[in-house]
Amino acid sequence: MIGEQARQGVDLLFTRAVRASLVMNPSDTIDIAMLPPSHRFEPPESRIVVFTIASYLFRLLTIFHVDADKANVDYFARGDSGRPFFETFGEVGNMCCGAMNRELGRFFPHMGMSTPSVLDRKCLPFIAALDPAYLAHYRIEINRTASLHATLCLCAYGEIDFRVDPAVAEEEAGALELF
Repeated sequence: MIGEQARQGVDLLFTRAVRASLVMNPSDTIDIAMLPPSHRFEPPESRIVVFTIASYLFRLLTIFHVDADKANVDYFARGDSGRPFFETFGEVGNMCCGAMNRELGRFFPHMGMSTPSVLDRKCLPFIAALDPAYLAHYRIEINRTASLHATLCLCAYGEIDFRVDPAVAEEEAGALELF
C-alpha cells in the first residue's frame, strides 16, 4: 500500500530532518546509515523516544533509540545538568519530527504530531502489532562520539504514494518573525 517513491520520500525527509535538527553546531559531522532490511535490528540502547506523525491516511512513528550516556548527555544537553537528559533530547527530537511533519504537510492535509514518549526498549517487539507497511532502521553518529539509532515505522490506511524532489531543500521554519 506504500509506493516505492513514498518509501524513498520518507527516508529522504527523515535524513534531511536529522541533519538539520540533531546537529547542534554546523561544524559537527554526522553519519546516518540506513541498516539493511534483512538486518536483525537489536539496538543496544535501553530507552526509546517515540514521536507520532499522523494523517487520515497513515501513521508514522519515529523512534529514537538513545541512552543517557556521557557522550550523548555532553552532546545534546551541552552541559545543562539542570534538566533531565530525556527532556532535552525530547525537544531535539521534536524539532526533527516537526521538520518532517511540515514537509509531509505539503502532500497530505490535516497532519498532527504527538509529544514525545520515553519508553523502555522492551516495548519494541510490540511494533509488529501495528502491522507496519514500511519499516526502516538507521544508525546515527555525531562527531564520532554521540550515537543513537532510529526506526521509522509507517502504518498505512490506504494507498500512499508521493514524490519528494531531492533537489528541493526544506524551507527554514520555526523561527519567529517580528514585523
